[in-house]
Amino acid sequence: MQKFFELDRIDATKRDVVERLKDFDEIYNLFQPLKAQEQADRCVQCGDPYCHNKCPLHNFIPQWLKSVASKDLEMAFNLSNEPSPFPEVMGRICPHDRLCEGDCTLNDGHGAITIGSIETFINEEGFAQGLKPKFTTQKIGKRVAIIGAGPAGLSAATFLLREGIDVELFDKHNRAGGLMSYGIPGFKLDKSIVARRIEFLKEAGAIFNQNCEVGKDVAFEKLLEDFDAVFVAVGATAGRRAGLEGEDAPNAYMAMEFLTYMQKKLFNEPCEREIEVADKRVVVIGGGDTAMDCVRTSLRQKAKSVTCLYRRDAQNMPGSQKEYINAKEEGVEFEFYTSPKALKIENGEVVAVTMIKTQLEELENSGRQNVQEIEGSEYEIEADIVIFALGFDTVQYPFLKDNGIELDRWGGIVVDEHYQTTKKGVYAGGDCHRGAHLVVTAVYDGREAAKAIAQSLKA
Repeated sequence: MQKFFELDRIDATKRDVVERLKDFDEIYNLFQPLKAQEQADRCVQCGDPYCHNKCPLHNFIPQWLKSVASKDLEMAFNLSNEPSPFPEVMGRICPHDRLCEGDCTLNDGHGAITIGSIETFINEEGFAQGLKPKFTTQKIGKRVAIIGAGPAGLSAATFLLREGIDVELFDKHNRAGGLMSYGIPGFKLDKSIVARRIEFLKEAGAIFNQNCEVGKDVAFEKLLEDFDAVFVAVGATAGRRAGLEGEDAPNAYMAMEFLTYMQKKLFNEPCEREIEVADKRVVVIGGGDTAMDCVRTSLRQKAKSVTCLYRRDAQNMPGSQKEYINAKEEGVEFEFYTSPKALKIENGEVVAVTMIKTQLEELENSGRQNVQEIEGSEYEIEADIVIFALGFDTVQYPFLKDNGIELDRWGGIVVDEHYQTTKKGVYAGGDCHRGAHLVVTAVYDGREAAKAIAQSLKA
């Protein structure tokens, strides 16, 4: 270990830009065993590992890095899977530069360990060698209903099954995975990766009810009657609007509406609304990872041009820097320090976005600079398609209030320290509780809620 003086940080290689724009296949190549071992061997093995502390799941990162460096793949695989329900997914989609890698000791002059790429290698190589996640076969005779088969729901299912508790998931989509199946594009996360984990859960006894929306296809009250506990993991998928006149124009879309349509199209699933961007000028408003997903998807759908508008600068973008870099490489045009003021409508459709230039004020105590508009700096950007990627709000499901489940002022489900809602036996976690956030934090909620549910049912 500690070979950071001899070895530089090396990132996973990427497919050629021209080639990767032709499809939705993942752009990063997997580490080969020798490369993974060398990169893991750079780890300092800190006494107080910042990477472990910054990871929301508190993954055993130094320990599995040491196992990779020592060529003990099985140990690395087991350590990787112990606190995480699907580490090969997290290795691909987590914003490592903001989390584990961002707090790596070697960031100070040597380059952080490539934690995400090694995490992906551990699991893909483990699967290739026949390793599988472990579940107990001893059941305790308790059943939990999980509403939503996205990151939080699948995480809860994983850890409940490990405790010998039977789970049944109710999900309104055609296939399980939630955001991982319908929101995150395939060039970041191949859908077979998600499907493989779902098969592991089915092998462990999980029952999936797809195209089954609670409150419509099955009554919430029925779940309360039939199960020992209920975990609500419905996410937060309602797109935030900018409050501009003309937002309801037929060629203006919310980010998740756009991404879900494109993924359903790739799945050959029926879609309610056709969205065609080929040979069109696409303008995406927003600067997070979802905005990067939209611009990069548009390029793969043969858009004539793709422009991303953001009111701050590249350094202040809330998403991962690697996604911004990938988008730049692929041909996205970025306009910073600009904010939308109005949509120009002709014949009922958006033809341009009126923007105003911005500047950043002095730093506040929070460390975040407020945005100030520059008076008289308005200008127009022509657009055939406008996509708003400004974040997400919770969806208001009637069955929550109808059953006395308290919501906060943002519409999030209120829970106690054990993830239990104001209705006994009903738990909640993920974005429907905390608001739109990272996949990894939803996964954390699912894990911790499962532990609390198991403790209660075993009492």
